[in-house]
Amino acid sequence: MLLNDRPNLAYLVYYALIFILTSTRRFVKIFKVAMKPIEKQRIIPAFKQYDLEGPKPRVNEFLFALQIFIQFIKGFRTLHFVGPSITVFGSARFDENHQYYKMAREIGKKIAELGFTTMTGGGPGIMEAANRGAFENGGASIGCNIKLPFEQAPNPYTQTSITFNYFFIRKVLLVKYSYAFIIMPGGFGTQDEFFETLTLAQTKVINDFPIVVMGKEYYKPFHHWMDHMIAEGTIAAEDRKFMLFTDSVDEAMEHIRKYVKKNYKVKPRKRLWWLFEKN
Repeated sequence: MLLNDRPNLAYLVYYALIFILTSTRRFVKIFKVAMKPIEKQRIIPAFKQYDLEGPKPRVNEFLFALQIFIQFIKGFRTLHFVGPSITVFGSARFDENHQYYKMAREIGKKIAELGFTTMTGGGPGIMEAANRGAFENGGASIGCNIKLPFEQAPNPYTQTSITFNYFFIRKVLLVKYSYAFIIMPGGFGTQDEFFETLTLAQTKVINDFPIVVMGKEYYKPFHHWMDHMIAEGTIAAEDRKFMLFTDSVDEAMEHIRKYVKKNYKVKPRKRLWWLFEKN
């Protein structure tokens, strides 16, 4: 019986060694990429999603979870001291001559004047415009980028730029550090961020955080859709209160200022030397 068990034991040892070696090599690779200094990541390499394509070997699933954990920790450490932020969502496809680009640039400027940090997805278009407005007017400007299946570059108007592999990590951090949200015109990505933020407000996961929707004409069909959802009973009429629709940058900023002043007192966070948190 013992003789028959020896080959099985050898196979177990062999596969255990393969598992350990594979895990160690992938962990080191993931850790090096995740902890690479932020300022050096000026070109965002192409990244093909693999882990979201159904079940994978258990070692891959474990390393996928580990990679998510590392990226969250990196995000927390990077953004912990950025100060109170306002997140601006919007399309990456508008150039600097477009009216919505100009509007977003003015919004970034006004956010800087309020003393808040401008946070965006770090890409071109509306994101670049908001970062640019803040950057050019002495305000703090943050970009939370995402790796896509093609190479790209973050916009140049940020003091801090951090890149994630997965949209859900980026969305958590864009919400976590913000006291208000400004929704500019945009496509599927913008609507995804808009609706997720709305859902968090509707379900009271986030409370008393203003959501300002810029572009009355662009979002006019959304009003009709809300009327339809109210008529069908899928949302309540009072759910409209979560949003302010406007074309006025000044009205938007005054709405945000009142909300924040009424509901929050912003205090600076203390840096802990034993966590290597530098000034």
